[in-house]
Amino acid sequence: MVVRIGNTFYTVRPQPIVAAIAAILVLWGLRTTIYTVQAESQGIVLRFGKYFTTVNPGLRFKLPFGIDQVMLVPVKRQLKQEFGFATAGASNPKQFTSESEQENEKNMVTGDLNVATVEWVIQYRIADPKQFLFNVITPSETLRDASESVMREVVGDRTVDEVITIGRQEIESEALVKLQKLVNKYEMGLSIDQVQLKNVNPPPPVQPSFNEVNQAQQEREKTINIASGEYNKIVPRARGEAEGKISNSEGYAIKRVNEAEGDANRFNAFFKEYLKAPEVTRTRIYLETIEAVMPKLGRKIILDDAAKQVLPLLQLQEGRTR
Repeated sequence: MVVRIGNTFYTVRPQPIVAAIAAILVLWGLRTTIYTVQAESQGIVLRFGKYFTTVNPGLRFKLPFGIDQVMLVPVKRQLKQEFGFATAGASNPKQFTSESEQENEKNMVTGDLNVATVEWVIQYRIADPKQFLFNVITPSETLRDASESVMREVVGDRTVDEVITIGRQEIESEALVKLQKLVNKYEMGLSIDQVQLKNVNPPPPVQPSFNEVNQAQQEREKTINIASGEYNKIVPRARGEAEGKISNSEGYAIKRVNEAEGDANRFNAFFKEYLKAPEVTRTRIYLETIEAVMPKLGRKIILDDAAKQVLPLLQLQEGRTR
């Protein structure tokens, strides 16, 4: 084959050209046949632009020359979307919106017709790559719209006090359940791992007044807790003292009754013996009484009825006592 370049004619053999083209095609085919799916991903294989199969991580092969195309989807990576704020340095452009849209996202009306600024985060994973790629045109934007819709519904069912204070955990749980149901209904192929509230506050113009109300409520709760503590400390002690006095009184009453019954039984026993021998019993009682009384009298002087003076020997008795 003769080829003219300018005014010069060259003779070119076709065999080397065909061989070079064939080699290029072979190298290109090899390059477009072998591919790798990373450990955290799955591959979606398209054949002539239509879904063909889903492949797991590892070294894989496909038809060359663009017949098969592979789309890698990170199924094991936890993804995140932020609402009402933006984290600096985020690599995912769908993680947050512009500042003007953030203001619209976080301003919500509560069930008692008040306004609250609610910032929240959702964490999710791609559970079904096929549904994620082909069932919804823009899955990330659709997920943002679904999350905002669910959060506004949940917040709209509660008062502003519940949203800002005691109802946070309940709101997170309910929003997670409802968002997962909505995602399943749309067949988006997503698994919602967590819905977490961040900053929840009243609007800036009324925030100082709201803080004063919260402070008053906290002081009220503090006062109630102090009073309850004093009540729990004083009342049980008073009840214990009362029960102790009652127990002592009951014990004293039982003691007195038992003593009275014992004295009565002893008197009855003496009386029975007295009826058997009155003179003997009277004499015995008299002697026992004298025996019990005399030691308590101390110094004693016993005189006969006819005695007119005390013997001087009594002074000796006084010296012996000393």
